Amino acid sequence: MDRPLISSYARALMRGREAARRCDALPDLEARLPDVRADRSRLARYAGICGFATTAHLPPTYPHVLAFPATMALLTHKDFPLPLLGLVHVGNRISVRRPIGAGEPLILYVRAADLRPHPAGTAFDVEMNVSDQNGEVVWESVSTYLRRDPGRSRREIEPARNPLISTLTTGDPADATVTDWDVPANTGRRYAAVSGDRNPIHLYPLTARMFGFRTAIAHGMWTKARILAALEPKLPPAYTVDVTFRAPVPLPSTVRLTSNPEGKDRGICFTLGAPDSTRVHLDGTVAFES
Repeated sequence: MDRPLISSYARALMRGREAARRCDALPDLEARLPDVRADRSRLARYAGICGFATTAHLPPTYPHVLAFPATMALLTHKDFPLPLLGLVHVGNRISVRRPIGAGEPLILYVRAADLRPHPAGTAFDVEMNVSDQNGEVVWESVSTYLRRDPGRSRREIEPARNPLISTLTTGDPADATVTDWDVPANTGRRYAAVSGDRNPIHLYPLTARMFGFRTAIAHGMWTKARILAALEPKLPPAYTVDVTFRAPVPLPSTVRLTSNPEGKDRGICFTLGAPDSTRVHLDGTVAFES
C-alpha cells in the first residue's frame, strides 16, 4: 500500500467512530495534483475487475482511483469535522467531457464542500475535476457522503426515485435490457487491491460485521464502474452519469442490471437490484451531451 494511504488509514482508525464536531461549514481543505498519469499495469487490472473491454482510454470511473489518496488525506485531516469511519456514500455524479487517453498527463483537483443538514444526519460533497495539460476540464465528479445520526434507519435516508427509473422496477418493459451477473465473494478484496480503498466493510465477513454488516459488501464505485462497463457500447464520447446508492450489494450475490433508453439520443436510465426484485441496490441515469 502507498505510504500516504497507510498514514490516512492510521488516522482514520485513531479517530474511530468519534462523534461529529459541530460546525456550519467545512474547513478550506483542497488538494491539487499537477502531473498524474495512470499506471498501465494497475489500469489493466482495474479494467479486468470492472469489466471494461479496453484500456486505450481511462474508464469513466478511473479518475476516482487516481484521486483516492488525496481524498483520503482530506477526509482524515485533523481539521475535518466528521470521522471517516461510518460515512455512507449515498450518491455520485460523473461528467465525462471527452475520452481521456490512458497515458495522458493530468491535473487533478479535489476538495470537500457543502456541509449541510440532512434528514438522517449531516451530508457533504467531495468534488473532483480533471484537466489536461492545457487547462481544459475533461472530467468532473461529485460524491455525496452522509454521516448518519445514531438510531436512524436506512429507510429514512432514501431519496425519492426518478419516475423514469421507477418504471424499471415494476416489470420488464419490452424495450428494456436485462443482464444478470454473479458477484464473487472476493470482489471487495480484488477491487481494494487496485483502488486502494481498503475499508474493512468490503474485505471479509468478520471485518464487515464489526461495522454492522452481516457480510462484506461491494464498493459503491466498483458497482457503478461495472454498470458503466456493461453500458459502454451505448455511451457517446461525452455524457453525465448520476447514481443513487440505495442498498449494499452483499458478497457473494447475484445482481440484475435493467436499463432502458430515455428517448432517442437523450440517454439511459438503469437500476441494479436482486433478480427477484426484492431489493434495489442503486439506480441512475446517463444523460448524453448534446
